Amino acid sequence: MTETYSGGAATAYAEAQEEDTLRNKYLVFVLDGLEYAVAVAHVVDIINILPVTRVPNCPDYVTGITNLRGKIIPIIDMRLRFGKEQSTYTERTCIIVVEYELFVVGLIIDEVSEVIVFEDSQIAAPPVYNDNAGSRFISGVGHNGDGVTLILDCERILSDATDSPVEELH
Repeated sequence: MTETYSGGAATAYAEAQEEDTLRNKYLVFVLDGLEYAVAVAHVVDIINILPVTRVPNCPDYVTGITNLRGKIIPIIDMRLRFGKEQSTYTERTCIIVVEYELFVVGLIIDEVSEVIVFEDSQIAAPPVYNDNAGSRFISGVGHNGDGVTLILDCERILSDATDSPVEELH
């Protein structure tokens, strides 16, 4: 028997299907030689580096704002956000546009690697050794074979307003 949905039920069904399709999928990227990942459910787009307008009185890791198809979004250089040195952008450098609730932010990373599935059993709790910027944003450690991938917590990155004016740029 085939079920049919209409109106709001159809929309809810479609959203549930999409959410189920994205479950456990992570976009893996490289930053300063380490692999990081964000949940694919939060990834809106992957784009080349765009011109950025610097905004006064922002921390160094907020490189500015850009116009992405008519929507102004803040851009964060993840190297700087993690306290690393800025690097010269290459043809592989790109911006991962992520969204969490109403926040949309571009994250400059060194290069995109792949989309990978981590089952829940393949994700361990992050080590707790201090509260520096890098470890504060890690929600888990994905392991597959001998490698490990640090899984970023998009909510923390996008909503950490305690030391970031990113919210004010929206």
